Amino acid sequence: MSSSPGTVAVAVVQDAGISLWELYELSIACTVFGIPHPDLADPWYELRLCGAGGDSGGAGFSLRADHGLDGLVGADTVIVPSVPDAVVEEGQEPPGELVEALREAAASGARMVSLCTGAFALAAAGLLDGRRATAHWQHTRELAARHPKVIVDDSVLYTDDGSVLTSAGATAALDLCLHLVRRDLGAHVAGQLARRLVVPAHRTGGQAQFIEQPVPAGDDDSLGPVLQWATRHLDEPLTVQDLARQARMSPRTFYRRLQEATGTTPLQWLLDQRIARAQSLLESTGLPVDRISEQSGLGSAANLRRHFTRSVGVSPTDYRRAFRPSGPPSRDR
Repeated sequence: MSSSPGTVAVAVVQDAGISLWELYELSIACTVFGIPHPDLADPWYELRLCGAGGDSGGAGFSLRADHGLDGLVGADTVIVPSVPDAVVEEGQEPPGELVEALREAAASGARMVSLCTGAFALAAAGLLDGRRATAHWQHTRELAARHPKVIVDDSVLYTDDGSVLTSAGATAALDLCLHLVRRDLGAHVAGQLARRLVVPAHRTGGQAQFIEQPVPAGDDDSLGPVLQWATRHLDEPLTVQDLARQARMSPRTFYRRLQEATGTTPLQWLLDQRIARAQSLLESTGLPVDRISEQSGLGSAANLRRHFTRSVGVSPTDYRRAFRPSGPPSRDR
């Protein structure tokens, strides 16, 4: 390939030190875009590390960026791997210098990309307003609360809105980086690069399959005992009337109280708990899918497949294969 896929500028913004978790996402971007593969595409990307000056370090290492944050401006693609923990955990704003550089880079025509909590920086710069975006599922609720103009989707591995792309956390960063290579250099190059990295060129499903679904915590303590009771009887054909009777409330009162406490309806809450039970059984047992459907209260295997795939994004068989690869095959098909 004769034309260059362009310059990729990666922002390094952890002035107080980079954790090993954050380094993982940074290293993904550097590995994909910073190591040439002339047999696949020549020239390859030009990688540019951009920081606020000085060293960033942690866990016994240090990292020095060759460019300041002004180096983001003029790049073809700008990637923000993550932001300081205090931005997410303590509600601080991303560094003002970074936000301004991101705005300038976007205005100059750069393709803007975030990995995990880097979405908070793009959102602070106003670059996600009115756009669909994601981050690690543990942080999407905070992202949506602080930036209501952003259409936050916690069910996907990454989003592609043309000039702005975002990914979930950790390994989902690799999914998005390979997607960028696929866009720039074609499916064959992306597929061959994925083989060298020993990963799938494209993973099925989305982030929903990794989200934990615990019993929702609410302010109404009176519902705690009945919700715990329900989780112990998911294999039974529970109804709203059964739950209301157990809570010693009228069905109408129980419906209203549960919706106020959990933000969902009793039937949807039950379905969520049944799906969570099925996930646990698929991960930890070799039970066939028809038995799992019975024990989770979803009836038939066909009913489990339908609800599970709609909720989690992959079939029970694919889920088991991902989370229990050494387990015996299930009778899902």
